[in-house]
Amino acid sequence: MRNLKLDRIDRMLLEALQQDARLTTAELAELVNLSPSPCARRIRRLEQAGLITRYRAELDKARLGLMVTIFVQVRLNQHLQAQVEEFEQSVSHMPEVVQCHSVSGHFDYLLQVITADIQAFERWLRYFRQLKTISTVDSSFAIRTVKENGPLPLPIV
Repeated sequence: MRNLKLDRIDRMLLEALQQDARLTTAELAELVNLSPSPCARRIRRLEQAGLITRYRAELDKARLGLMVTIFVQVRLNQHLQAQVEEFEQSVSHMPEVVQCHSVSGHFDYLLQVITADIQAFERWLRYFRQLKTISTVDSSFAIRTVKENGPLPLPIV
């Protein structure tokens, strides 16, 4: 069911939900010019097809005191399956790591790390560097966020 064909209304629903997942079925139905029942069925179909994977709140980092965003590039010392799995498992349990991507190029992984301040990042980095699988770590601090958590570009029908 992953290759669900999206029509104009499906796209409109997905775009609206990306902007505000708290919209009621009635509000969504009005936006896409449907009655609530067919609108609810479409949303359920999009969920069942795996296009909508979850609903969640977006929190304000600054109000939570999370003032520092760091992009950390990591090179592993070996690429054996066990070491890769160990690294990925370790990173998946670190709350400071909000994103982790396996990447091509000079490094193996790109992490987005969020901490309260530089001192908190240093504490995390000291812990992180203890992972036996790591060869090289390079960090870049975000100066200012220009765009974040933007909606996904939906395929043209």
